[in-house]
Amino acid sequence: MDLRLNRVDYIQVGVTSQKTMRLLPPLGKKATQKVAIADHDGILTCFGIKKGEAVPVFKTLPGQKIARMDLGGAAGTPQEKIFVCSGSQVRGFTKKGKQFLTFEANLTESINAMHVSGSDLFVCASYIYNHYCDCKDQDYYLSGDKINDITCLSTENLTHLVPVLACQDRVLRVLQRSELAYDIEVPGPPSVLELYKDKDFSLGEEILYGTTDGKIGLVEIGEHSAATKWEIDNDKKKGGILCIDTYDIIGDGVSDILVGRDDGTVEVYGFDSSNEPTLRFEHVLSESVTSIQGGCVGKESYDEVLTATYTGWVTGLTTEPQKAEAGPGDEVRMSKETQSKVEALRAELEQLQVKVLQGREQYQQTSQSSTAVSAVPVFSINDKFTLCQDDASYSLTLEVQTAIDNLLLQSDVPIDLLDVDKNSAVVSFSECDSEQPNGNFLLATYRCQANTTRIELKVRSIEGQYGTLQAYITPRLQPKTCQVRQYQIKPLSLHQRTHSIDQERPMNRLSLVGQFSFAEIHSWVVFCLPEVPEKTPAGDSITFYFHNTFLGTQLEATYCKGEGHFKSDNISTISILSDVLSKEATKKKINLNISYEINDDSVSHTLNMIHPKLEYQLLLARKVQLIDALKELQVHEGNADFLIPEYRNILDESANLLEEYKKQPAHLERLYGMITDLFIDKFKFKGQNVKTKVSALLEILDNYDLNSLLDFFNEA
Repeated sequence: MDLRLNRVDYIQVGVTSQKTMRLLPPLGKKATQKVAIADHDGILTCFGIKKGEAVPVFKTLPGQKIARMDLGGAAGTPQEKIFVCSGSQVRGFTKKGKQFLTFEANLTESINAMHVSGSDLFVCASYIYNHYCDCKDQDYYLSGDKINDITCLSTENLTHLVPVLACQDRVLRVLQRSELAYDIEVPGPPSVLELYKDKDFSLGEEILYGTTDGKIGLVEIGEHSAATKWEIDNDKKKGGILCIDTYDIIGDGVSDILVGRDDGTVEVYGFDSSNEPTLRFEHVLSESVTSIQGGCVGKESYDEVLTATYTGWVTGLTTEPQKAEAGPGDEVRMSKETQSKVEALRAELEQLQVKVLQGREQYQQTSQSSTAVSAVPVFSINDKFTLCQDDASYSLTLEVQTAIDNLLLQSDVPIDLLDVDKNSAVVSFSECDSEQPNGNFLLATYRCQANTTRIELKVRSIEGQYGTLQAYITPRLQPKTCQVRQYQIKPLSLHQRTHSIDQERPMNRLSLVGQFSFAEIHSWVVFCLPEVPEKTPAGDSITFYFHNTFLGTQLEATYCKGEGHFKSDNISTISILSDVLSKEATKKKINLNISYEINDDSVSHTLNMIHPKLEYQLLLARKVQLIDALKELQVHEGNADFLIPEYRNILDESANLLEEYKKQPAHLERLYGMITDLFIDKFKFKGQNVKTKVSALLEILDNYDLNSLLDFFNEA
């Protein structure tokens, strides 16, 4: 990483949404650019930087929350008109702040993605895409899953405008008018799209995408098909991608890729001699990066990466070298400019302190009066609850616009809390009585350090046990107030959507027939499985594919009105589905005719899939048990040279082994539980109750051997 950038904080506005900050085109080649940023207060602010200070150009009045911003203008002219959307309305402003457009899209839902190209306006609500030309309706498309972002290609090689939608079901949908031309499978749910611009800002047919699980890719869009040029995996488990831009910040004549993530990471990727992207710069901010732009803002001729964060901070990472700090023996000389800046800041600080004191006094007086009304302070929370494929756990991220005092987690289903390196909060657990009706299985309190605005937690659920996880967030505000967020733990919570499955595996089948509608069975599937769109799919039938992130087993769900078919290579998955779907149908007083086809080969297949994980965890547990005894021997003998190489290796690796074991509490118990459930479920479908033989099964697991386990399953 050979790029040096220095951080400069410019201004703070209100809470911002994704992609709500843009740089206006420069007036000259090396001239500084104006910044336009919109926030949740509905205020659009445009400012420039003069002598390191933000100088406002214009500021609109407060209104409805602004969800997106784009720049537009007539084809072939500078794209300096500012378009913002709030609710179902799109407004246009000139670079001087004059409003020239108010367009009501007449959508039932709020616009969450927008793209402007000449006189064409493309907007998306949750599932709906609309194209307007000169504010007249042109095209319409109903997507199969939620639309997260939109961009549009218009080049000489393509005969018409080509809209591309980033959809939650891990697909980029390429449209032609109101029809789907084709779709592109991507490795994660795409959260953001950006046209890849050359250094001279000309557009090709290439689109950059970022996913919610932190992957980045480049696809080349053709008339009838697309080609993936490259993909960057998220090996270091960084946050999801919220924003992307292209700009030659390195200065090698090739457009670099600027990336902002939801864990505050800002990255710059350059290209090596083989045209592969390589990380050249990384900086971590304390909150999620909602917008990123490359340009010249602070000082003429100095390029910078400009970012906007969730709480509205606009920060620059500039190529301008910072003035060297005076050493201990040096005389500190401040320029007149710096001295006046410091004096202005001191004066501003004194004014703010006076305002705070006046505000406190006023609050005390009003709160003690007979007509006092308690006012609850309102605060925004940005939360995300997602399944991580790598370790089969759920990541819960909570971000608040002010510092968090404490967080209480409450769950009515058994879940494990996993260690997160980035989390500095102190956790304490309360005793729970899960035997009581509506009892708790988990009560944990996180006490946050001062100025913590973002907290990340990891939990792992057990399939078949479903309920609700609740988070009570209390910020450092007076009077004390709290907000509650609820997250559903689904019956098959560790399953994740996938594009296809291996049909050669031995499969078990569950079939349902009954007097239920397509919408009813779809609502049951939504209740059972994550990543299924809540909206009933268009058409008469639908097929979804899933894989279990913990075991690697798979599931195929095909259903229509009056009929549902589920196939899985894991009997326990079929058993859970059968139980939950029966309960849901009974609630609606619908009679179901349920039939099964059980494949005995699937049991040994599932045990073989569990085998490497179980063997590894047993070996890890044995190594951890030996560490204390080996350390004692080492202290007693003065060194570890007398030990065999295997034991010396355990001592050398002891810190890593203990850390890994600590990060995965109850991992071994989980695997034991899955094997026990598999054993019970296998015989349940044969009409036998084998719960009395579970103790014998656990004995075999304690002296684990795969062949002995397979024999026990076959002989029982």
